[in-house]
Amino acid sequence: MPRGGIVAGMSEDAPDSAPPDAANLRAAAIAYLARYSATRATLARMLNRRIDRWLREAAGPGAAAQAATAKRAVQAVVAQLADAGAVNDAAFAEARARKLVRTGHSRRAAAAHLAARGVPAEVVRTALPQDEAGELAAAIAHMRRRRLGPFRADAAAPHARQKDLASLARAGFTGPTARRALALPQEEAETLLLQRRQQE
Repeated sequence: MPRGGIVAGMSEDAPDSAPPDAANLRAAAIAYLARYSATRATLARMLNRRIDRWLREAAGPGAAAQAATAKRAVQAVVAQLADAGAVNDAAFAEARARKLVRTGHSRRAAAAHLAARGVPAEVVRTALPQDEAGELAAAIAHMRRRRLGPFRADAAAPHARQKDLASLARAGFTGPTARRALALPQEEAETLLLQRRQQE
């Protein structure tokens, strides 16, 4: 059996030769969710791409009408899976936000990432509460990953601070957060990061 228990012909990458209908769209969606975490929007996009691929390869005068009917069924299939708990935008947003912040992404960058995956704005706000300590920890994680500020081998190099401020700004951190993070000695920065991770 293919990886993730996917029925042959039902993966996203290999469209079924049968005309798409609610039943095989649901099977394709379940197979996709067995491999990937997804939002309602990304699941709908995947199903619509599947229908588009089928239509490009289909022959026969009724193919366009069948594809249009299948596209109308996509939202119902996604809604059924959401009602069953198989796809959950809030759970996706919480888990992804935690991972992004832990790996050094600012709240602004994490919000943009979630929005690009179709997470509604109110769900994004809930997943990314205003948390200054968390934002500072994310800035520290960003600095450590990029070897900036207290993690620089050449912290005294000319223009190092300006370059580091610019990097933090590009990553979406505010000026006050960036300056506070850069002012920390390495040992204190490491301790703050460790304390934050122990609280998660």
